[in-house]
Amino acid sequence: MTRRVLLVSPAVNESLRQARFDDGAPLDASGRAAARAAAGALATPALVVVSDTRRCRETAVALGLDAADSPGELAAPDVGRWRGRTLAEVGAAEPDDVARWLGEPDFAAGGGESVGDVCARVARWLDATATAGAGDGPVVAVVEPEIVRAAVVHALGAPASAYWRCDVAPLTVTELSGRGGRWNVRMGRPVTAPRTPHD
Repeated sequence: MTRRVLLVSPAVNESLRQARFDDGAPLDASGRAAARAAAGALATPALVVVSDTRRCRETAVALGLDAADSPGELAAPDVGRWRGRTLAEVGAAEPDDVARWLGEPDFAAGGGESVGDVCARVARWLDATATAGAGDGPVVAVVEPEIVRAAVVHALGAPASAYWRCDVAPLTVTELSGRGGRWNVRMGRPVTAPRTPHD
C-alpha cells in the first residue's frame, strides 16, 4: 500500500521574519489570516501530528486540523543557548560555531542538537510511518521547516550535508509518497483553499 505524508510548514510569524531561532512567538496577523484562508485545502487526513512549537500548533488550528499529540521525533530542533536569538546576533557572537553548524552535520547548534541528530530522529519517524497501518487518507504533519528538510534528506537518500540545500517556504506542503521505504518527493506547493466557481 502506498503511504502519503503531507509535511506542512507553519505560517509566518515575527520571529520567522527576523530570522530568530524559535522563541515561542505566536503567528502574526498575516500568518494567521493566510492559514485560516487555506482551511480545507488539504486532503482529509487519516492522522494529523504537529510539532511542539506554538506557531505549528496555531497553524494546525487555523487550518482546521484536529491534531494528535506530537511524536518526539518531530520536535523542533534543540538549539541550546541560541534559542530566542536572531541568526545575526549568534553570528556576531559565535561566528566560528555558526560556520561549523552550517558546514558540519555533526556539530551541535548552541550546545543542543546537530543537524545529523535531527535527520536521524526524523528518519526514524518516517520509516515507522511508512510501515504503520494506514487508514484512508494521508498522514498530515504540521512541522517546523527544519523537520521538513530532514524528511526530504531521508526520503531522497541524501547525506545530512544536503540539509541546508532544501528551502522550505512558510505555509507550503511537501508531499512524500511511496512504499517499502522508497519515497517520491513533491516540494513546496502553497497551502491554498480550493477556488469555488464564483471566485
